[in-house]
Amino acid sequence: MGDTQSIFGPEGYQSGKTKYVIVVGTVMSGLGKGILAGGLARVLQDAGLTVAPIKLEGYLNMDAGTLNPIRHGEVFVLDDGTECDMDLGNYERLLNQDLTAANFATSGQILASVLERERSGGYLGRDVQVIPHVTGEVKLRLRTLAAASDADIVFVEIGGTVGDLENGTYIEACRQLAAEEGEGNVCFIALTYIPAPPTLGEQKSKPAQLGFRQLMSLGVMPDFIVARSASKMTDSVKEKLSLFSGVPDDRVFGMHDVESASLVPEMIGESGIDASIAKILGLRLPTGTAKDAYASSLRRSAATGREVKIGIAGKYTALRDAYASVMHALEHAAVDQVASLKIEWLDTEEIDDDNVAMTLSQSGIDGLVVPGGFGLRGVGGKLACIRYARASLMPFLGLCYGFQLAAIEFARNECGMDDATSGEMDSDSSHRIIDMMPGQSGQMGGTMRLGGGDISLRPGTFAASLYLDAPSCRQRFRHRYEFVSKYAPALESGGMVFSGTASDGSGVRQILEVPSHPFFLATQGHPELTSRPSYPEPMFRGFIRAVVQRAYPTKP
Repeated sequence: MGDTQSIFGPEGYQSGKTKYVIVVGTVMSGLGKGILAGGLARVLQDAGLTVAPIKLEGYLNMDAGTLNPIRHGEVFVLDDGTECDMDLGNYERLLNQDLTAANFATSGQILASVLERERSGGYLGRDVQVIPHVTGEVKLRLRTLAAASDADIVFVEIGGTVGDLENGTYIEACRQLAAEEGEGNVCFIALTYIPAPPTLGEQKSKPAQLGFRQLMSLGVMPDFIVARSASKMTDSVKEKLSLFSGVPDDRVFGMHDVESASLVPEMIGESGIDASIAKILGLRLPTGTAKDAYASSLRRSAATGREVKIGIAGKYTALRDAYASVMHALEHAAVDQVASLKIEWLDTEEIDDDNVAMTLSQSGIDGLVVPGGFGLRGVGGKLACIRYARASLMPFLGLCYGFQLAAIEFARNECGMDDATSGEMDSDSSHRIIDMMPGQSGQMGGTMRLGGGDISLRPGTFAASLYLDAPSCRQRFRHRYEFVSKYAPALESGGMVFSGTASDGSGVRQILEVPSHPFFLATQGHPELTSRPSYPEPMFRGFIRAVVQRAYPTKP
């Protein structure tokens, strides 16, 4: 592949057939570019258009697999095994699509592709440079997605902000894309932030103005401005944003904080930004705004007064984004059960056997979730929480690491294996009931079981009933250690049932339950990754159903 193809797109690409919406951020990261892009895509999808999202990340990692959740938020796993940014989860939930590696790119991937092509002689003796070769590779990624998805619109989210040095290549590539595709085929949305310092008592637009100046210095004039703020943007701020950016007043939109990201599509539809984008891109939309059924259900659930309080026991509680998909899956299930949701964050580094009963009883939680994680930190607190939930008959749902710890807790306290543990925690124990998968090495990246896999469900079990007695279910996996099958008989003799095993013939246990408990269920997978507003994941639906029954028992 030479320079021409890397600049202009894959073979057979038709310029102008697909439109592009580029979303960039100013002022600071974490404003919700992915939710904005996904919400816009959802509204236009509902209008009958085919959409495809892609997230461009500036970091040099090949994927998000080795990123610390405290620094970067949740690592989202696609069905094809791609470890990516949490915004891919927003896209999947909002668009009800299963995405692939084609919807995610990092600077590391882009540079690796360029260097691989250079080593194979793909540049015909040319000096390999950022322009045109690296920017050309970025445009090739975007156009390849457009051609493969046959999308009417590709939504491109550039991670971070325009001030990040590593994003310069992406912004330049998109500037070139707009010039090459021609007028009416590409538009830019600048998402900014309007602070309102309590000491001043008013919204301030100066940070946003400086961000626009920085974006325009890179050769990009935004077509739209969306301003995030705690409360609705004032008319005065809107006028200033228009004046200092040159963006017409009717293309400046506010997006104030709401109680759930699931309400953003409704806000977008009411704002009219979707119609404005369609007009610039020459696309026709049906008249009228479709009613968002999920937003209506969310409000109806909140109005019932039936609130359930769920404790999430983890070690990343300082950053809520580390458990984003778990929170969304709980919300989906709560709405399905016509209840509102409140999360109680339980820092397991502060919990032990001595204080767990007091801590959890004082928290007032109705159910416990122990999510995925790695390492030794906070393990003692998680085990204490699991034991408390099992002994007090509190609904419990374990996810990935939560599955492993549920097995360890049960083996220690019900099966006489006092030293039952994981090879990750103690490699010298005589009862490593959780251990490294065969063939693993010491390398941190690329050594885990990743992506989608089918789980065979044992007929007649509670897990099978959650999936309407289907023979199997599909979950996504991200783990390096797993349950050692030879210990299954010992745990089952103590009262545990392994109700799900890997469908690949290995017999690896992947779902466990305790039939004597109202709801004690755990899975090696990550069911939270496949929950959707329109289809709450069955394990979460069953969990919240049990929680509601506990919190609001039917009166005789």
